[in-house]
Amino acid sequence: MSTPADPAAPRLAQTVAEVEDALLSRWPETKLEPSLDRIRAFTELLGDPQAAYPVIHLTGTNGKTSTSRMIDTLLRALDLRTGRFTSPHVEKMSERISVDGEPLDDEAFVEAFNDVAPYTHLVDASEEHPLSFFETVVGMAFAAFADAPVDVAVVEVGMGGSWDATNVADGQVAVVLPIAVDHAKYLGGTPGEIAVEKAGIIKPGSFAVLAQQEPEVATVLLERAAEVGATVAREGLEFGVISRVPAVGGQVVSLQGLRGRYDDVFLPLYGAHQAQNAAVALAAVEAFAAREQPLDDELVRAAFAEVTSPARLEIVRRSPTVVLDSAHNPHGAAASAAAIEDSFTFSPLIGVIGVMADKDAEGLLAALEPHLAHVICTQNSTDRAMPAEQLAAVAREIFDEDRVSVEARLEDAIHAAATLAEAGEALGSPLGSGAVLVTGSVVTAGEARTLLRRPGRGEGRA
Repeated sequence: MSTPADPAAPRLAQTVAEVEDALLSRWPETKLEPSLDRIRAFTELLGDPQAAYPVIHLTGTNGKTSTSRMIDTLLRALDLRTGRFTSPHVEKMSERISVDGEPLDDEAFVEAFNDVAPYTHLVDASEEHPLSFFETVVGMAFAAFADAPVDVAVVEVGMGGSWDATNVADGQVAVVLPIAVDHAKYLGGTPGEIAVEKAGIIKPGSFAVLAQQEPEVATVLLERAAEVGATVAREGLEFGVISRVPAVGGQVVSLQGLRGRYDDVFLPLYGAHQAQNAAVALAAVEAFAAREQPLDDELVRAAFAEVTSPARLEIVRRSPTVVLDSAHNPHGAAASAAAIEDSFTFSPLIGVIGVMADKDAEGLLAALEPHLAHVICTQNSTDRAMPAEQLAAVAREIFDEDRVSVEARLEDAIHAAATLAEAGEALGSPLGSGAVLVTGSVVTAGEARTLLRRPGRGEGRA
């Protein structure tokens, strides 16, 4: 991308660390303002790169990243070059922007930042507030996809829908995953209120792929689709999961798509919720492909067999087994707990929980309580983390006192949990098949992933 003729711009970055510092100095991505003015001004200066390719746009409370990764994999199986934007990242900021299924490497990430950096100060100077962290990264992604160039971009909203920076793009396909209460301060206190915000990604003439929803949510989404003349496909009616059987390393599913049925599909992810995500992903790709005939069965099977989703019930270590999960609200925790019961026979299962201070810790812990023999309350390294002692006070209201302990350092918490899991017989399990579940936040799961995958830590892959 060319730079302005006279860009009185800040010094360009030389390293990923400099890019991260520059981005993190901006408004945090958790700060939401109901305006697209800044991102529109930014993308206009960049030449509206988001208009250079079709977009599949995803919103919903849970499942966006896993579904985005499935859509990406299916599209690449159709020999399409893809861009994928997801958030938040698990370990590295550059994970948010992928081309051809791979995150930008360090050099490409620095280049993506430097390509847009000369324009950021122009927006900062002309708007009431400077560009936020999230708006800047969205601009980086859109520009990088145009430069690649990609055939299609898979774009996950950051928060909400209507006022999310990604909504400057007009999705040809709008995917709405299950909606529950999260980010209530910004989006509303009921699923119906939140649905109004998220429905904003359904654009005139688009194809809306709707996951199964509560009735009040479905009503909002269908009204929006009718208002803008969008075609609608609903899970459980036009598409869905026909059957699923847990299997070693994941599950085998049969899916009803928009154009046909696909049997004996191995999905290397755990839980009924991931099977449903797979059905949604398949429908989205069928809608995008706009073919009258079904996709090739073998192509679909091969694509799903390659799907990965880091920190989504991901096994990163054995002896004892350590599972990482990014559940950060009651809806997500309930789905993950059901998947663990469905797919594993861990006894005891020890929880390592670290949540953000603005999340429903009580609801999350209540969803996990029936499945955990013991919970160790901890905290991640961000300033948004709920202090471990504060989380423990909440946990003691839900668990028995002797089932709760505190280790403020995440590494210490994982070590303590592994010790308890290995001593399964002492907790009443003669099988000794103990395991550790690290969850509560994408950040907590990501930091644990970094710790456990360090050389010499005995990590493994599921």
